[in-house]
Amino acid sequence: MRIQSNGVSLLLSALLPSLASASGFDCANINVGNHKYDLSPLKGVHVLNTTVETPDNVTSTTYRLNICNTLKSSAQFDKYGDEISCGTNKNICAFVHRAEKDGSGVDIFPFPIVDLEAAGEDSKNPELKRLKDIDPETEGLRVKLEGGTYKENSKDKKGKKAGAIIEFQCDHERSGLEGLDTIQDSEAKERRRRADGGEGGAASSNSSSSLNIKGADLLDDDTYILRLDWRTKYACDEYEKEKGDTFSSKSWGFFTWLIIIVFLFIAAYLIFGSWLNYNRYGARGWDLLPHGDTIRDIPYIFQDWLRRVVNTLQGAGSRGGYTDFGDRREHLHIMFTFTQGLLYCSFTCIIELVWALVIQIYSFLATLGAARNPGKHWLGYYMGNE
Repeated sequence: MRIQSNGVSLLLSALLPSLASASGFDCANINVGNHKYDLSPLKGVHVLNTTVETPDNVTSTTYRLNICNTLKSSAQFDKYGDEISCGTNKNICAFVHRAEKDGSGVDIFPFPIVDLEAAGEDSKNPELKRLKDIDPETEGLRVKLEGGTYKENSKDKKGKKAGAIIEFQCDHERSGLEGLDTIQDSEAKERRRRADGGEGGAASSNSSSSLNIKGADLLDDDTYILRLDWRTKYACDEYEKEKGDTFSSKSWGFFTWLIIIVFLFIAAYLIFGSWLNYNRYGARGWDLLPHGDTIRDIPYIFQDWLRRVVNTLQGAGSRGGYTDFGDRREHLHIMFTFTQGLLYCSFTCIIELVWALVIQIYSFLATLGAARNPGKHWLGYYMGNE
């Protein structure tokens, strides 16, 4: 019985993470209507800090979030002296430090805002909506995630529902990572703040940062909602389409320039080789062309290669279907020879095309040189040798 129980436990532990990820929020593939968004460049753990002062106490809250994955080890928090944990499989967590002004005590506690651990339901419960459906003048995406549990203090055992509403606003000039703090940056700022006396105000908003807290409070139905504004180009409706078009145009431009450069190199080689053959050896006609003998022999070389392939295929087929390692080697050799022939023929076609262009230039210059200076060879006329 113990073995069966362990087997069931192992099976459940293997299945539950995959079920959670299947029902969760995939930030790389978001489809709303006819628009697709990819927010995966915003992945990673980001930190936001707020301080709220009331007549009775000062409450400092640190929010850690990762919209594309769980917080993992970042869900552990120990900067207040005692390590506190928000649990596992959390996407957004809050860590609260509340100090009474009369010195009666300090309350430190965490609570999850977006949680994957709720059993038997899709705890992430993503709600997606384009901002243009809410305000025609605003472009972007609204994401609502739930599944957390809000606590008013460390003694609150029951808690209330918690969630987050993130408005990803289109900003073509921002990647979305400007001004964001890492965990190390956040801890350094907190130490400096405490060294200055720990004074604070309402939830802070940094205009230079792409991610800001819009608000965090209980709603009428006793649900705690964290509201975030995130300005990024990845929330623009046409960004994915423009990215694909740009990539296609760049790829086409690269291959176009590659073909042009290869063509110019071949043309320069043939033209310079023709001039060299004429200037040194007094060559004429086909003899001007570099490696002219090889090019003239191309039809015969191709016929010999084709005959060899046919003979090899006929030899392999005359063994009554028997195949051994030698046959496989022969087949590989055929494929290699065929590929080599195709490449050679392709290169030859390019040479022929370039040579046709050279012939046209040759004819044009010959006609022009003969018309301007009868009695002299046209190439000698242009080169100044005759």
